[in-house]
Amino acid sequence: MNDLKYWVAFHQISGIGPATFTKLESRFGNLEDAWRASVSDLVAAGVSRKAAGEAERFRDENEPDEVLGEIARLGIQPYHLRHPEYPTQLAETPAAPSVIYVKGQMLAADEPAIAIVGSRDATPYGLEMTRRISYDLARAGVTVVSGLARGIDSAAHRSALEAGGRTMAILGSGLDRIYPQRNIPMAEKIAENGALFTEYPPGVSALPQHFPRRNRVISGLCRGVLVVEAAFKSGAMLTVNWALEQDRDVFAVPGSALSDKSKGTNWLIQQGAKLTTTADDILEDLNIESQSVQSSIEQPNSQGSSEKSAAFGENALDNLARENNVLSIERRVIDLLENSSEPMHVDDITRTLGEASAAVSSVLVMLELRGNAHQVGSMQFIADKERPVVSP
Repeated sequence: MNDLKYWVAFHQISGIGPATFTKLESRFGNLEDAWRASVSDLVAAGVSRKAAGEAERFRDENEPDEVLGEIARLGIQPYHLRHPEYPTQLAETPAAPSVIYVKGQMLAADEPAIAIVGSRDATPYGLEMTRRISYDLARAGVTVVSGLARGIDSAAHRSALEAGGRTMAILGSGLDRIYPQRNIPMAEKIAENGALFTEYPPGVSALPQHFPRRNRVISGLCRGVLVVEAAFKSGAMLTVNWALEQDRDVFAVPGSALSDKSKGTNWLIQQGAKLTTTADDILEDLNIESQSVQSSIEQPNSQGSSEKSAAFGENALDNLARENNVLSIERRVIDLLENSSEPMHVDDITRTLGEASAAVSSVLVMLELRGNAHQVGSMQFIADKERPVVSP
C-alpha cells in the first residue's frame, strides 16, 4: 500500500499516537496529504503544537521512502491499522497500535491464539504447568503468545517451539533492541517459527513505561489469556485488566494458598476465571478444535490412516504415560510423608524419591490443593493422614 511509508514516518514522531492518527485521517483523508501539511494545518487538525513542530523537523531531515527502506533492511515488516494484513482481533480493540512492526510471519492460523503470562520469578511448579499447557496448546495448533520475559513467558515460548508449534513474542522495545538480551537466541527461533511483534519503531529501547501498554497488545491478539503465577500487583494482572476491557476470556492455574506468587491467580479463580490445569480446559471452553486431529483426517496415507494420526496417537500415549508417572509420584510422596514423624522439606522429598524437582513441586501443590498435604513452614510438608488420597 502506497501510504504505508507515511504511516511509518509519522509513527517515528514523538507525540503522534493512535488518537492523533485518527485526527489526521479525519482532517486530510490520507496520510500522504497530512505529511505535506503545514504546521498550522497540523495544529488545526488537532495535533499538539509541540508534536507538529517535531513533525516539521523530522520531515526536513527524512524522506518516508528512506525511513521505510531502513526498516526493511533490518528484516522488519511494518503494518498500519488500515492494512489488510493487520491482525483483525487487535484492530478491533480500543487504542489499537497505529503501526506494528513484525519480524517473522503472521498467519491467518494465528487467530485462535492464547496468551500465557505470569511471574518472572516463577516457581518450579509454575514452570512445569506452563511447559505442559503451552506444549499441548501448540500441538493442538494454537499459537502461543507471550512477552519474552524470563520466567513464565520464556517457558511458554520455549515449550511451544519444542512442540513444533507457533509462538509470538510481544516486545516493549524496537525489534533491534531485544530485551532481555539473554533471550536473543530464543527470539531468533521465534522469528523462524512465528513472529516477533512490537508497536515500537527500531531504535527504541525497552523502558519501564512501555510494558504496561505492551500488555494490551498481548491480550488484544488473543482469544483468551492464561495466568500461571501472579502476585496481586504484577504485569500479569495488568494484562488481565486489558483482557477484560477487550472482552477476552481469562484462565488461571491454581497455586498454593501460602504462596504470594499464586495470590493473584487464586483470586482470579474466585472472581470467575476458568480454573485451568490442562490445555483441554482452554480448548473446550473456547470451543477450539485441535488442528492436529483435523489434519490427520484430511491427509490419509496408503494404509488408510495418516502419518499425523499416528503421531497424534503416539502423543496420546506419551500423555498417558506422563499422567501415570505423576500419579505414581503422588502416591510415593504421600507414602513418604505419612511415614515421616516430622515435616519434610521439598528438597529432601526430591532427593529421596530421585525425581525431578519440578515434578515433585507440581505434585505437592496439587496434593495441597486437594487437602492431602499441608505446608507447615518454608517448603516443609506433612501429610493429612485423615484425608483419603483422591486422584484427579
